[in-house]
Amino acid sequence: DVSPWPRPDAATSAERCHCYTACRCDGSRKTIPGWPYSFAAGLEWGANSWTVLLDAVRIGPDDDATLVTVRQVTRVVEQLMGISLLTDRPAPVFVFDSGYDLSRISYLTSREGLAVQVLGRVRSDRVFYGAASACRRDGKPGRPPRHGERYPLKEWASWPAPDEQLHADSPRYGKVEVSAWHGLHQKLGRQGGWAHLPARDELPIVAGTLVRIHVEHLPGNRTPEDVWLWHTAPAGTAFDLDLLWKTYLRRFDLEHTFKTLKTLLGWTLPQIRTPAQGDRWTWLILAAHTQLRLARHLAPDLRRRWEKPLPAHRALTPGRVHRGFAHLRRLMGTPARKPKPTTPGPGRPPGSTRPCRTRHPVGKKTPTPKKSKTT
Repeated sequence: DVSPWPRPDAATSAERCHCYTACRCDGSRKTIPGWPYSFAAGLEWGANSWTVLLDAVRIGPDDDATLVTVRQVTRVVEQLMGISLLTDRPAPVFVFDSGYDLSRISYLTSREGLAVQVLGRVRSDRVFYGAASACRRDGKPGRPPRHGERYPLKEWASWPAPDEQLHADSPRYGKVEVSAWHGLHQKLGRQGGWAHLPARDELPIVAGTLVRIHVEHLPGNRTPEDVWLWHTAPAGTAFDLDLLWKTYLRRFDLEHTFKTLKTLLGWTLPQIRTPAQGDRWTWLILAAHTQLRLARHLAPDLRRRWEKPLPAHRALTPGRVHRGFAHLRRLMGTPARKPKPTTPGPGRPPGSTRPCRTRHPVGKKTPTPKKSKTT
């Protein structure tokens, strides 16, 4: 997922983008100038707030977010294969929230030869198509159709029976019904990431499985809405519907990690200027989060009087580990030297001036070329 580092007032900081944020206070606009960072994290089973942060990449103004995501997936898979973590295991599942081009991610990863499964959420206003028939419906000669029957997500009640379906009981959501339709794809257009394909080449058809999740109720007596997922996997991968819908629910653990990085570890607290400084500080925060995760079974539980004790089989939350890490650090020691006394420095020499910094606009770095006037 992508999390922004807000930099609304840093006019002299380069490579800022319009980042999405849900709490923008200047009207209905949901963007803020900042540095968006794409994080790749390993998820754990069970309801907890811990994830294994594996990689972080800053998305620049001229970067293609889909290409950055595919390169990040490739780098993570190569690192896991280098330590033999994927040996004799099924293809890893990469989970995405809504907003990602899932068809293009699946197409690029398969073209790169990556044996990965792609699972992501799709909006309920999308339309999918089935496999096309080998001949025209009207029986006349001509080119056969490339897309089959139309499947709007809003009209799912008129669809045929699902190919697979399961029912489960959840203490949090009540009765859960999960349905799956195989062999569905979206109709692509020559825009966005597909605009670079030559006109003589046909757009690919990326078929996958459409999954619908329907729950009885939501926490807080909220009205439940259907969740739609789209999944692709390499040939020969066993399809486990129960695994997929539970895997997507675990994706929200990454939101707790973002909160830990920003509130406890101070990821977005420094007012630095250059993007390179932001990249170095981000990796230091990832290292600090890894230290907390490794110490979650060692740190003492210094809970407040109003906090409930955790069961013996559950690890401490990131907040409690962060609270007790100071006691653990006294036992481990530190290779750092003692801090120097806080005496003021000499300052800038008298009579010297600093030139004005360059101000950078938000968004694209290269301006749009002006059209030449014709006479």
